[in-house]
Amino acid sequence: MKRQLHVITTGQQGMNEMVSISLAVKLYIDFLHIRENTWTARELAEAVTLLIDGGFPPKKIIINDRVDVASVMGVRGAHLGGHSLRVSEVKRNFPGLKAGVSVHSVDEAVFLQVEGADYLMYGNVFSTPSKQGKDGVGMKNLKTVVDAVDLPVIAIGGIKPGNTKDIIDTGAEGIAVLSGIFLAEDPESTACEYRLNLDGGVKVE
Repeated sequence: MKRQLHVITTGQQGMNEMVSISLAVKLYIDFLHIRENTWTARELAEAVTLLIDGGFPPKKIIINDRVDVASVMGVRGAHLGGHSLRVSEVKRNFPGLKAGVSVHSVDEAVFLQVEGADYLMYGNVFSTPSKQGKDGVGMKNLKTVVDAVDLPVIAIGGIKPGNTKDIIDTGAEGIAVLSGIFLAEDPESTACEYRLNLDGGVKVE
């Protein structure tokens, strides 16, 4: 079974740079999450248009929080956080959208499965500079969440190409990476390295 590689924008780059990197890595990734919390709806829509015009498939684009933009632009879905609309509301009013949610406990995961989430993102698995002072939850807790639900669980937080196999061994559906790709010296080759590790060394053609 192919494991998923989700790549999340960092909020540290301008639109043109974000779009350029996204287009460079599109062959290797399964989903691009546009997480730009300071951008307006119009800016998000402009970025999606640039991506699609550049050949990025809309079915691989997920927009953080902004369900309205995701629906209008015809992308795959929206990723929801604690301040977002409830999953059940999104699924009822936007049935064509996939809805994913970040979770931090088994109880949250089980509840959101009932709510109708399409996938869950769990972490931070390892310690990461983006979560200063917060220890990683580790493999054991990740596996507990994976085993508690029937939904795809995507691991996030401090994941490097070299520890990808440990993640997959828990039964997780895939991984999510932010700065590991977007802030890499060579995002394209780094994305390829993640892809190779997810696929067990099978080169992407």
